[in-house]
Amino acid sequence: MRRTRRYGPLLAGLSLLFVLPADASSAPAPASAFESESGVASAKHVAGQQERPFGAECRTSVEGSRVTAYCHNPYPETDHVRLHVECDRWWDIDTDATPVPAGPAMTVRLSGRCWKEVGSAWVTHHPEPGGDRP
Repeated sequence: MRRTRRYGPLLAGLSLLFVLPADASSAPAPASAFESESGVASAKHVAGQQERPFGAECRTSVEGSRVTAYCHNPYPETDHVRLHVECDRWWDIDTDATPVPAGPAMTVRLSGRCWKEVGSAWVTHHPEPGGDRP
């Protein structure tokens, strides 16, 4: 009687393995934990280096038809931030600002506007051209 109590949860778990659909269980596992989707391991991971955090923290506010974003970069690498504004009206021109460098411990202000209402606004991050980041 004690054996059934001990092996009951184990048997229930094993029975779930046989009930799974074939496509879920037939997915191949990656050869390496650091292997990318293309099947080639990253050179940084092979060398034993870990990815460092990167990117400025941005706060975006919309007031009427104007958009303002403040981006602060706490990291030692320069981050190029770029403001994108999508206007709500079909005839209003959407804007993509030029990338602005946000150096280490630097805060930059980005602004944009629409003629009428703002549909959405976001900031993209790009590493420094010619830097060691991809």
